[in-house]
Amino acid sequence: MRRASSAGRSAGSPRPRAEQAEQLGFEGMPERLFVCTPSKLGAYEDCPRRYRYSYVDRPAPPKGPPWAHNSLGASVHTALKNWYALAPERRRPEALAGLLKGTWVREGYRDDEQERQAYRRALGWLEAYVETLEPGVDPLGVERVVAVRTAVLAFNGRADRIDSRPGPDGPELVIVDYKTGRTGLDGDDARGSQALALYAYAAERTFRRPCRRVELHHLPTGTVAAHDHTTESLARQLSRAEDTARDIMAAERAVADGTDPDEAFPPVAGPRCGWCDYRRTCPVGAQTPGRDPWAAMDRPAVPGADSSAVAGGGSSD
Repeated sequence: MRRASSAGRSAGSPRPRAEQAEQLGFEGMPERLFVCTPSKLGAYEDCPRRYRYSYVDRPAPPKGPPWAHNSLGASVHTALKNWYALAPERRRPEALAGLLKGTWVREGYRDDEQERQAYRRALGWLEAYVETLEPGVDPLGVERVVAVRTAVLAFNGRADRIDSRPGPDGPELVIVDYKTGRTGLDGDDARGSQALALYAYAAERTFRRPCRRVELHHLPTGTVAAHDHTTESLARQLSRAEDTARDIMAAERAVADGTDPDEAFPPVAGPRCGWCDYRRTCPVGAQTPGRDPWAAMDRPAVPGADSSAVAGGGSSD
């Protein structure tokens, strides 16, 4: 019927009001949700310009060379994932060398000697860490994707590990995030991590069990930084994420409406620029001396040195 009506209307006649409404969308309809991961939100909070280069510009600008510290972190994370894929009776320290070799990422190192040293260091971390684990106990999830929708967000992310532990009122979930980078992590780092809080919020709704505890397991030092969230603290972190999402969507709309992308996504200059994948593309970042891909391997504190922050984020997305 509509096709016949349209055909009968003269070329210059205006469209009926109902048809205009159908094409433009109904007033009062909810806005689209912002699809995101922890890495996506974190990129914007760190530097809106880096967010633009990563998620808005198409084609995306070329990245710099791969970082050795990211290769190291990714290798360790995957080895631990494959450790839990073994049958419990095969989870022995002597299995780690083969697991690490099978997952080893070689990119970014200065030379073969630095790479060999990094491998030996990582193997030592893993051997010490698995001594703290119970071989026969399986986590609820390993590299597990959790997702949740709010009025603003369609969030999803990949948690390194989700444990189920006894609580006063029954089993409770714990978010575990492996760290291989900077030292000195403490409870404030766990408390302030938006990624861990969002994982906890999403896991609680995915599995329908309480999830308030988040832990950063720092393999180089064998330490655990933990925080027990409350309903209120998780809500604050969620609200912060939603505010970031609104800012991002506003910037993207501004660009669609004709605003200069450089104005909508301003850079945040600072020491991070030297480690940024897009330093050579960004006029502001290019003024900061770049770091060698292997530079972080000799530093006790490494900005962004965990593979979890590369893929995605806090934990791997």
